[in-house]
Amino acid sequence: MLKQRVLTALLLAAALLTVLFMLPEDVGVILFGILMLIGAWEWSALAGLREPVARAAYTFALALLIGFLAWWVPTGDMPQPLLWLQLGLWIGGGLLLTRFPVPIPGILSAPAGLAVLALAWLALSFILKTDALGPAWLLFIFLLVACADVGAYFAGRTLGRVKLAPRISPGKTWEGLVGGLVAVALACLVAAWWFGVPSAPLVFLGLAAAGLSVVGDLSVSMLKRNRGLKDSGSIFPGHGGVLDRVDSLLAALPVLVMGLKWLVVP
Repeated sequence: MLKQRVLTALLLAAALLTVLFMLPEDVGVILFGILMLIGAWEWSALAGLREPVARAAYTFALALLIGFLAWWVPTGDMPQPLLWLQLGLWIGGGLLLTRFPVPIPGILSAPAGLAVLALAWLALSFILKTDALGPAWLLFIFLLVACADVGAYFAGRTLGRVKLAPRISPGKTWEGLVGGLVAVALACLVAAWWFGVPSAPLVFLGLAAAGLSVVGDLSVSMLKRNRGLKDSGSIFPGHGGVLDRVDSLLAALPVLVMGLKWLVVP
């Protein structure tokens, strides 16, 4: 299983590097949109939609919302109110985590999924197309979330004793969380040196994003438990679906964009 996960991760990393550094920015924006549309298909099941027609309609609704955002907001911009909305949605998910198990009706999770995925697409597009940020910073964001995940995995496997959220994700431990945060702090120190930015603010920003990434992971896991699902999909062997791979990233994006707009963007 680990071998399959590693192989899939390497292929995904190669695809990401190709999108970021070898293809035109507009192609990357379109591909991120397609990724979010696949995520919408998966989220529709988490929202309780079962019929293919209903799930396709939900996915089409996201396509319309992304199209509206592309018309209303240039892809090189990310208005602050939309960032606060994005952050507020994940804080709401964090509050629901404290009440689990609690039924989450589709009338709540369906529109939340559309908003989360559409705003994530806009945030990714903003980072990619902003001159002061661009592909290198976007790669750092993906690596940051990966460091949190990998650090938590290995620390949890070797040191994990105290469960973090046993009713939602039994494999996660507090020791794993600390290991993920340590890995993120080290990654931020390297990134601060590489990009020539102050290390302390970037480390603080990275730790805040890592904390939110855990909320994203657990929130999507909560929706899966609420619907009796193990994975959101099966598109990535050994990893599950798109949401299983990007749930942490989706939650980390708003705080990362807020921080980088302050720290890097003139």
